[in-house]
Amino acid sequence: MRPAPPGSRTSRVELFYDLIFVFAFLTVTDLTSSLATVPDLFGALLVLALLWWCWTGFAALGNAVRVDQGVLPVVGFVTAAVTFLLALSMPGAFRDGPGGIDGPIFFAGCYFLVRATQLVVFGWLHRADRTPLRRWALVAVLPVVATGLLVVAATVPPRIADGVAEDRLRLCLWLAALSVEYVGGVTLGRAYWTVASTGHWADRHALIVLVALGESIIALGIGPKFVTELPLSWPVVVAALLGVAVASALWWAYFDTLALAVEQALHRAREPTARRRLARDAYTYLHLPMIAGVILLALGLEDLLAEAASPGEPAWGPPLGWFWIMVLWGGVGLYLLSLVACGLRALRVLRWPPLAAVLLLAVLAPVGVRLPELVALAVLAVVCVATVVTQTLTDGELRRAVRQEEHEVEGTRWRGRYG
Repeated sequence: MRPAPPGSRTSRVELFYDLIFVFAFLTVTDLTSSLATVPDLFGALLVLALLWWCWTGFAALGNAVRVDQGVLPVVGFVTAAVTFLLALSMPGAFRDGPGGIDGPIFFAGCYFLVRATQLVVFGWLHRADRTPLRRWALVAVLPVVATGLLVVAATVPPRIADGVAEDRLRLCLWLAALSVEYVGGVTLGRAYWTVASTGHWADRHALIVLVALGESIIALGIGPKFVTELPLSWPVVVAALLGVAVASALWWAYFDTLALAVEQALHRAREPTARRRLARDAYTYLHLPMIAGVILLALGLEDLLAEAASPGEPAWGPPLGWFWIMVLWGGVGLYLLSLVACGLRALRVLRWPPLAAVLLLAVLAPVGVRLPELVALAVLAVVCVATVVTQTLTDGELRRAVRQEEHEVEGTRWRGRYG
């Protein structure tokens, strides 16, 4: 195992890992679209949070060691296979279905194997240093406890409760498992984990946001079955264009200026503790609601546009309703709020256009629930496009500065290498 150099970027092996998470995100979306209730939506977000913690382990691993050299590619392929099985078992993560393997137990076992493999690599790296090794031993207990809570959630609730009480108890146990991993992992892991390469850390998180946005496009095309089952009609064309417009606006809102600015802020944080905290807050924590927001958007596009484009429905779809406006508009609002929080944490600047967009969507929500689905999507697209246009004009000076700095850094690196 070779330590990762300070200037490393994302390796092709890590891109292979992300392909597994494309399937995992699609599974979360499909799982929720088939069970469209608030408790099921909350359960899907809990599954997504556990997936995110697994992905964060991959990102931290690639930041610490060269995952494309030595034995680590083999370890990574095996772990990727287990992660794929984890995604396959997600439909039965909460309740075992008839026949086959016990879904909740299998999910818990796959989760433990993924987390244990990641921690074994970190333990091997710190085997010669007693202080980080002792802290690592405490961190290694966390997935054991979290997995134990998942097993308890799978076996205990049916024995002591039924119906709504059983579901609530199960969700509470899952929340406890998440709390153990997130709170304990961040608190204990700070003693031995450092950000070796800011470029790699920022690059990994930018790519996973791109993966999630791509999933929303896939959901738009495959979920409503535009190509194979629905006739090509004007509602289909409008729905496709509006969906792409929303996804494009969300891409612009993150990648145009904010992603570059936050990466450069992380690079300028030279003190290890300050850098670690910024990496944790702006990326590990605040990128999770970004991903969740995009997954909610994908869920809305997949489920609602099929109805809006169906020949048996009204021309522009039935009224949106409160549940789906919470999913569709709420997902975009969650994404935009995460961008605001990320900019505030990393840049100490309140980026008001996305905040104003969220407030506007909240004000329009009582009207939006009565709008036909495609009209509601059109309103969302207009708000998103107006937001990124306003943000781009507002970011004028910052936008030029981050691009100038990036250009100078790359130019200096090129001159140093080639003279």
